[in-house]
Amino acid sequence: MNPCGIPGLLLAQMVKRKEISPLEVLQAAADAIREKNPAINAVVSLRIPEAMNEAKELEKRILRGEDPGILSGVPILVKDLEHVSGMKTTYGSTAFKDNLASKDSIQVTRLKANGALILGKTNTPEFGFTGFTKNRLFGVTRNPWDPSKTPGGSSGGSAAAVTAGMAPIATGSDAGGSIRIPASYCGCVGLKPTFGRIPLGPDFMGFGGGIWTLGPLCRYVEDAWAFLKATAGFHPLDPHSGLAEMNLEDEPGEPKERLRILYSRDLGRFPVEKRVVERVEDVVRKLEGFGHRVYELAQELPDLERAWWTYMAMDLAFQLKRELEEKRAQLNRAMVKAIEEVLGLRIRDLEDVRVVRAEFYLRIQGLFEMADILITPTTPTAAFAAEGPPPESIEGKAVRLLDVVAFTYPFNLTGHPAMNIRAGLTEEGLPVGLQLVAPLMREDLLLRLGFELQEGLGLHTLWPN
Repeated sequence: MNPCGIPGLLLAQMVKRKEISPLEVLQAAADAIREKNPAINAVVSLRIPEAMNEAKELEKRILRGEDPGILSGVPILVKDLEHVSGMKTTYGSTAFKDNLASKDSIQVTRLKANGALILGKTNTPEFGFTGFTKNRLFGVTRNPWDPSKTPGGSSGGSAAAVTAGMAPIATGSDAGGSIRIPASYCGCVGLKPTFGRIPLGPDFMGFGGGIWTLGPLCRYVEDAWAFLKATAGFHPLDPHSGLAEMNLEDEPGEPKERLRILYSRDLGRFPVEKRVVERVEDVVRKLEGFGHRVYELAQELPDLERAWWTYMAMDLAFQLKRELEEKRAQLNRAMVKAIEEVLGLRIRDLEDVRVVRAEFYLRIQGLFEMADILITPTTPTAAFAAEGPPPESIEGKAVRLLDVVAFTYPFNLTGHPAMNIRAGLTEEGLPVGLQLVAPLMREDLLLRLGFELQEGLGLHTLWPN
C-alpha cells in the first residue's frame, strides 16, 4: 500500500487506530518525492527532519489516547506563495530566493493543529502570475500524465505532486483559477472555496482585491472536505473570514436530494476543444442518469477579461512597488509590464471596472435563483506544452491569453465557490476537467455532488504511473 495514494482522510483514521505510524507515512512520502520528483520538479524544498520530529510527537499523543485532529499524520505540501516557519517563501522569484519565513500562515497553522505533517514546498510561477508553472529560480514543472505537458498554474507544483502520489494533499491559492486550472490539467480535485472561507490574514492582505482564495488540491473529494473542516472559519487577523457557518456534515457523502443543474459548454462566447466538450458532456449525461435535472444555459455571459486583469495587476502593483524600483531585472518582464500599465489608470477607469464586476455578480446571483449548481468545462483545452506558451488558437479560432482560462477567473470576481472534478481522459491520455460552481457559502453542494461523481464514475481509481 502506498500511503500517499489513498485518501488522506482514510490515512488519518488508520494513523489514529495505530494501524500505521506517522513515521512510516512520512517516510513513504519522502521516498516518493525522492523517486518521482526528479522527473516532475513539483517539490522545491523539504523539511524532513522537522517533520520527523513532529511525527514522533504526534505518535506519542496518539499512544496517550489523544485525538490530534482530522488530518492526523497526513503529509501535506505547501505552495511556495505561503509561509511555513523556518522555510524560504520565494514566490518562485529570484528576487525573493533568500526570503526566510519566521512564522506559519494561518492556513498552515490550522493544518498543523489538526495533525497534518508539513513536508515541504511546491513550485509556482513567479507570484502566481501565469497558468503554467515555470520560473527562473526552480525551472519547469511537468505533468505526471505526460512530462512534455504542463500541470498548469499557478498551483502547478501542488497539483503535480498529489497526482504523482508524492503526498495526499497540497495547498493552493486561486485568484483567477490557480487551483482549478492545474487540477483540470492533472485530473485531480481542486477546490476554490467562497472568498473569505479560509482566512488569508496579513500575509495575503490586499492580494487580488477580494478575488484571492486558499484551498486544497488532492486526489479525493473527501480530502477536500477534511481540508475545509480543518482550515475554515473566523480568524481575527482576517476581517473577511467566518462570515457564515459552513453547512458541512460530519462526514462526506452524496447529495440528499436531486439538484437543478445549469450547464454551459462555452458561457456563450468562448471556443472549446471538441475533445473537452465530449468528455464534459459524457458527465452531464451521467448526471441526468443520477436523477438530477440538467438545463442548458442559453445566456451569453459578459467579457470580463479587462475587469479581472485590472484587479490582478493592481494587487501586484501594491505588493511589488518597492521591488519594481529595486529589483526590476529579477522580475518577470510580462508581470512588470502589467504592473506599469495598471499604475497608469485613472479613477474613472477603475470605476468602470468596478461596475462591470458588480453587474456580473448580479447576473450570477440571478442564475442561482433558478439552479443549485452551474457546470462548465474547467479549462477549454487539455494541457499544453510544459514550457509554454499557452495556445494561440482553439479549434481553429484565434484566442486571447485569458481565453485559455475563460471559465475560472469569472468566479474569482464574484467570490463563488468552485471545484474541479476529472471528467475523463482524452484519446491521448490527458485529463479533462469539469467545473462545479455553487451559490456563496454552499461548498457542501460542491462536495456532495463531486463525491457522487467520484463514486459513480470511478475516475479516481486511475492515476499515472
